Amino acid sequence: MAGIRAVVFDIGGVIQDSPLHAIARYEADHGLPAGAISGAVVAAGEAGAWSRLERGELTVEAWCAPFERDCRAHGVTVDGARLMRYIAEAGRERPSMLRAVGRLREHGLRVGALTNNWASDAAPVGPHPIARHVDALVESRAVGMRKPDPRIYQLMCRRLGVEPAEAAFLDDIGTNLKTARALGMRTIKVNDPEQALRELGVLVGFELL
Repeated sequence: MAGIRAVVFDIGGVIQDSPLHAIARYEADHGLPAGAISGAVVAAGEAGAWSRLERGELTVEAWCAPFERDCRAHGVTVDGARLMRYIAEAGRERPSMLRAVGRLREHGLRVGALTNNWASDAAPVGPHPIARHVDALVESRAVGMRKPDPRIYQLMCRRLGVEPAEAAFLDDIGTNLKTARALGMRTIKVNDPEQALRELGVLVGFELL
C-alpha cells in the first residue's frame, strides 16, 4: 500500500515467543489466578518496579525485591528471580517473522525493532541478537523510555528516517498499539503470527508468508 515506508516490530510476543505466555505458565505452576502478575504490574504504574526495570533504572538483580513488594501489595506472592527464568526460557525466535523481516528489507522497506527490555548485572550489555536482522533497534532500557510512551515511537521513526504515518507497527499488547495509532502509525495486533503477517502483507502490497 502506498505510503508505508517502514515496518516496526515488537520483539517479545512478535518476533519472539511472548513473555506473557511465560508469565501465564508461572501463574499456573504456582497456583496464582490468571492475570494476577500483570494486574499487579499495571496497579504499580510507572513508579513500580517493572516500569523502572524496563526504563533501565534497575537491573534484574536490583528489581527482584521491589517487584516482589509491589506484588505483595496487591495480594500476589511472586519469586522474581524464578519468574525471570520462565521468561528467559520463552525467548525463542519465530522463523516466519524473521523471514518476513528479510522479505520487507528485500523490497526496500526500512525495518525496526522496538522493545521494552531490561539489563542484568550477570550478563554484559551487548548487541541484541535481533539487531543484525533490522535497520534500527530501540531498547527501552537503553533509552530510558518504555512503550507506551509516545516519545519512544517517535525516536524509532527518526532512526528509520520516516514519519509515523509512513510506518506500520506490530505488537501483541493493545495499550502499546493505542499510542502508535494516536501518532498516525498503522497498527496490527499480533495474536496469531501468521494472521498478523497476512494483514501486514495487505498493508505493504506483497505476500510475507
